[in-house]
Amino acid sequence: MTLTIEQQDLLKVYNKQTEAWKLVKKDQSYNKQISTIQETLSRFGLLKNEVKVYLYLARAGEMKAGDIAEAISLHRTETYRILKELEKRGIVFAIFEKPLKFTAVPLDKAIDLLVDAQKIEINLLENEKVGLLELWSSMPQPKAASMKKQLFQMLEGEQQVLMKANELLERTEKEFQVFASKEYLSQLYYSDFSDKLKNQASKVKVSVVTDNSLKSAYFLGQLQWLNKTHKIADDKSLPCFMISDNKEVLIIFHEDAVNDDDVKKKQKTAAIWTNYSTFTKVLVTLFSKLIEE
Repeated sequence: MTLTIEQQDLLKVYNKQTEAWKLVKKDQSYNKQISTIQETLSRFGLLKNEVKVYLYLARAGEMKAGDIAEAISLHRTETYRILKELEKRGIVFAIFEKPLKFTAVPLDKAIDLLVDAQKIEINLLENEKVGLLELWSSMPQPKAASMKKQLFQMLEGEQQVLMKANELLERTEKEFQVFASKEYLSQLYYSDFSDKLKNQASKVKVSVVTDNSLKSAYFLGQLQWLNKTHKIADDKSLPCFMISDNKEVLIIFHEDAVNDDDVKKKQKTAAIWTNYSTFTKVLVTLFSKLIEE
């Protein structure tokens, strides 16, 4: 009986010593590693197929567009378009020979180029900020409604959530309250949020409640300035939440990301911000109960 292996389970590898290609079977660790790299590169603005083309080319060496298209099951015209786009970004080169071939810069160099490109875009936006604000202020503005609106906002991604937490903290004038179990306390500790919280504690009243786990005890030990302003609660099932001046709240939670094979990947961070008064009162009451426990 002849055993067959699906084409997508095979990886074409080039051996420099023998100067020959061979097919090897992918294992689960390979799929996890490549998935992590693909997810990271997508944060630099690369589309899914652009990441696939780059990674295949980076591993395979010099390749013709048609061979790349066949290897990753992509239309040849789309592959040419992607290669030209990656060439514009500086992470792919065309080799002037017949037939035309392409080669990719190493991954570390590609990441440097993509990071530098984003830095340039950020600097351009910062330089244009003053001009844009002057142009905006010179335009006729509609009369703003005097009534305060009750709003909410959905956020996704660790960076976006931390930026919102920092924004909420900076806006606080009197009191800032935080409930964070061990997972969230760890996330806040390893970001710059804990430093900003410490600085803000000299200006406003800061209260922190966490669970009674060993992990939380460790982080509290590192945050010694919290000794007089933290409490321990038994509840570990609540999401992390922050309350600013009893007026605004930010609720942070983790979601299990699932890939196409229904296999759980790492957790995604998401959050809800709102100044809805009824909702805020509920969390203020809950925080008070946690402190009393």
